[in-house]
Amino acid sequence: MRIALVNPVARRSEGYHTLPTRFPHLGLQVLARLVPPAHAVEIIDETLGLRATADLLTPRRYDLVGITAYTCSATRAYELAALCRQRGIPAVMGGPHAWAVPDEAARHFDSVAVGECDDVWPGIIADAAAGRLRARYEGRLADLAAGYGAADQTIKPVNGAYGVSCIQTSRGCPVGCDFCSVTRFSGRRIRRRPIDDIVAEWNSMRTRFVFVVDDNFFGVGSEHAAWSKRLLRELIRRGRKRIWFSQTSINMGADAEGLNLAFRAGCRAMLVGLESFDPETLTAYRKGLNRNVVEQYPELVDGFHRQKIAVIGCFVLGADNDTEEAVADTFLQAVQMGIDIIQITNLTPLPGTRLYERLCAEGRLLATNYPEDWERYSFTETVHRPARLSAARLDEMMREFMEVGAAHRWVLKRTLRTLWKTRSMTTAAFVHHVNRGLAGLVKRQAKRNADGRRPIEVAPHRERKMRRACGLFPGR
Repeated sequence: MRIALVNPVARRSEGYHTLPTRFPHLGLQVLARLVPPAHAVEIIDETLGLRATADLLTPRRYDLVGITAYTCSATRAYELAALCRQRGIPAVMGGPHAWAVPDEAARHFDSVAVGECDDVWPGIIADAAAGRLRARYEGRLADLAAGYGAADQTIKPVNGAYGVSCIQTSRGCPVGCDFCSVTRFSGRRIRRRPIDDIVAEWNSMRTRFVFVVDDNFFGVGSEHAAWSKRLLRELIRRGRKRIWFSQTSINMGADAEGLNLAFRAGCRAMLVGLESFDPETLTAYRKGLNRNVVEQYPELVDGFHRQKIAVIGCFVLGADNDTEEAVADTFLQAVQMGIDIIQITNLTPLPGTRLYERLCAEGRLLATNYPEDWERYSFTETVHRPARLSAARLDEMMREFMEVGAAHRWVLKRTLRTLWKTRSMTTAAFVHHVNRGLAGLVKRQAKRNADGRRPIEVAPHRERKMRRACGLFPGR
């Protein structure tokens, strides 16, 4: 059989899929590796463009189509499913959105794969080849110690090329944030791949730049940290030299040994979910780990910097305790604290999360014309009714901060400050590249927003604060 694996994208907003550097969808590379040798597989990744997809998805080329989707790309996934149905190509859907709303997905696809599907994917292929594709398949948490989780690093998408490689060393996260589906989808226990397998895949990757897509690279306890350090020592000893970044929790900032090993292994940045500076909001987010150390945020961020690693600080705005001043202060404090790359997103109630269930029960969801409205669940628009400010005002303030932050020589100032803080040229270069890409993203989104709404007017006192905060070395 000839199989296509497709990654659709959301089209309403800018995002990772429109950054200059194109990231692969690792899940499709993992599934590609599991395709039995008797079958042929290709990847179509719409982060590389949408134009070729309709021309490629034909019965002359493929006998089976597998489509994954996050919630914001589900609308597009359903469009592609309709195209496949029209052309007589069986199509199966998997990924987080199919796991969260399998009955909805089943209305559009011939088959739905729920959960982690490493172990059931070969069976799906066999059933499709025999003409007996089932309506639903239930996956289970894969045993990574048994070899699952490895990706085919040699496969190239048929509609373009990636600029970065991705690899995963573990799955699962014990934190369990209210707005995050990871713990429900991949479990609270961190499952690890064998270190020898990771090193072998690491050495097979084609690019110098790597995203280690673990849900929580360092984990939250001494056992987690010890395993991560063993991996880092082996990458230093046996791994090819690469520049990489990953995702971790704030507690890593207190572990100088782990951070030093990470830097020596090529790590130049860690994406850290700080979420908020407000203890009550962190409690509501079920972010107990952060709630216990929120007063230590500056010290922990400095811990990353002392070991020459930049911090990609992630904040989520729109909690019930957020006011206009709290929203403004989040941006200002992030800058003043020395966060190298600031990622501020709208609180987004993804299906399958406790947040979605609660807001749905309270009648506070604003975007419910499904499946069309799923494309609005992109972390760049408020799709629920916040408690202490309007959704429209929150969106306005988000645009206000992002657009001001993308101006005033922002990129260069952050680069120089990172260099001053970390004393690492490669770390500063990484920060410069990412911030330049994000600034372009913000400007493109601003053009999308130019649809007749009134121009953004930044309050004069707030703009003065932001200008001062965007200086090279503002004091705390």
